[in-house]
Amino acid sequence: MKRFSDVVLATLLVVVTCVPMIMIAVWIKYDSPGPIIFKQKRAGQHHQNFYIWKFRTMYINTPNVATDALANHAQYITPSGRFLRKTSLDELPQLINIIRGDMSFVGPRPALYTQYELIEMREMCNIESVKPGLTGYAQINGRDFITDEQKVYYDQYYVEHRGWRLDCYIMFHTFIRVLATRDIKS
Repeated sequence: MKRFSDVVLATLLVVVTCVPMIMIAVWIKYDSPGPIIFKQKRAGQHHQNFYIWKFRTMYINTPNVATDALANHAQYITPSGRFLRKTSLDELPQLINIIRGDMSFVGPRPALYTQYELIEMREMCNIESVKPGLTGYAQINGRDFITDEQKVYYDQYYVEHRGWRLDCYIMFHTFIRVLATRDIKS
């Protein structure tokens, strides 16, 4: 049922947001040289890597590491990227990842395939047994401002308690945090 809901909702959102996505694509192309879509290898369900899609928010010469690992990461963010990250509009292409079956709306946020320690901790807790999500329990409890151990704790909680009620809770709080905080994210 969750997969069916993911596909229906993601397809509906692609249709509803297609005009804004075209406008964003034109803005990115005008703003800085490089591709419109940024693809990055991530760890998926059952140890299967996949490419996550986002609107490109950084200059093309940016090192391919987690944003929090970059010294002075703000220097790498494009002018359009600041707005897209602040509003989370850079995540819209992940609707395609959801339709393709790489991701779900709610689940543990997919780690970079090079985040070996985080991936190993998740494997020990069976977190990779569920599809990664556009948002997750760790995202509403600190996102990039918590340690890997805390992320694993929240991800494990999600895996052990997942269901419609928790998914709705996470989606609601994700929406509230995006509107309320407008923080720059990875």
